[in-house]
Amino acid sequence: MGHPLRGVAAISGLGMTPMGRIYKSANELAADAVRDAIADAGLKKDDIDGLLINPGITGFTGGGINLGLQNYLGMADLRLLNHMNGAGSTAAQMVQYATMAINAGMAKHVVCVFADTPLKDGSRTGAAYGGANRLPPRPKGMAGLAPAAGFFGPNTQYALATSRHMALYGTTHDQLGAIAVAQRQWATQNPQAQMREPITLEDYHNSRWIVEPLHLLDCCLVSNGAIAVVVSPADIAKDMAQPPVYIKGMGQGHPGDFSRAGSDWETETGAKIAAKTAFSMAGAGPDDISSCQLYDCYTYTVLVTLEDYGFCKKGEGGPFVEDGKLGPGGSLPTNTGGGELSAYYMWGMTPLSEAVIQGRGHGGERQAKNDLILCTGNGGSLSYHAALILSPHRN
Repeated sequence: MGHPLRGVAAISGLGMTPMGRIYKSANELAADAVRDAIADAGLKKDDIDGLLINPGITGFTGGGINLGLQNYLGMADLRLLNHMNGAGSTAAQMVQYATMAINAGMAKHVVCVFADTPLKDGSRTGAAYGGANRLPPRPKGMAGLAPAAGFFGPNTQYALATSRHMALYGTTHDQLGAIAVAQRQWATQNPQAQMREPITLEDYHNSRWIVEPLHLLDCCLVSNGAIAVVVSPADIAKDMAQPPVYIKGMGQGHPGDFSRAGSDWETETGAKIAAKTAFSMAGAGPDDISSCQLYDCYTYTVLVTLEDYGFCKKGEGGPFVEDGKLGPGGSLPTNTGGGELSAYYMWGMTPLSEAVIQGRGHGGERQAKNDLILCTGNGGSLSYHAALILSPHRN
């Protein structure tokens, strides 16, 4: 007997704004994406009775804790409303909570939206997340030891995790570079990708250091933009405007404080916890997955996620990816739109949007196998994780 949540809901609508240096407010971008997602699903605004909001780092203007977006959108009499932020895991979480709400009869059509505007006109990209306005107040006492040693912000934390994996398992820059090259190959086929020029392994090695051992081409883009999806009951979605993408499995995993004694946060992530729940719900395993849309804030995130979902043994991620199996023509198509490394950085909505495109069979020249798609979201310093297993087939 199948899991009671398997296939009860589907993603029925997708709306995406242009990505990159798009200078609109987060409210405007969110409204554009929501409008397009509703129209894409063949619905009207009054059909929507649920709204879940992820405001990125810049947030929305309006009342309350960003819940004012409801009024900005002109949505009345909602039966479900919340503002959520589990960092990059939020997109998958929103779809999960929408699915559970639909199954419980609390809502019928739920919009999940993310919008962010970290890029400012006239400012450099590096200032978006690392500028003085993003840094916490100077810590005092013992809390100041790590920042004094240069350990602050996501780049240094992921650099430490990558270094740990390299030291333990012999992972190489060539192997990390293979991930960057494969995803750029996919991005050349994606009209919405910000970076469409092909790169070679030599280009990867020649890109400047950000924090050793991370090169520029190990790190994700920075983008302004918005993405929204509509989640609907499966019985209704099958007759709606777009091919439904059914939610077959879902899970979360949150390891907690990485500074605690005995933590192996660098190499053992919340993906291991989420994988058990999601695979069990879907009645599937790694061998059943046709393609992957993985959160890729860094190349290392892809590598360790593949390990923690059981596509290869722990420590074997480097040899697993180095033969090009993640790229076009490979045996495990991964991040087929280019991902956050080469397409656009919309937190967890980057892998989710491409999973929907692939699940519908709308990938064009980059269309990959789509019987069962693993879609993941990661946040913090490998601190938060959520997963969806999606398919064009309900049964």
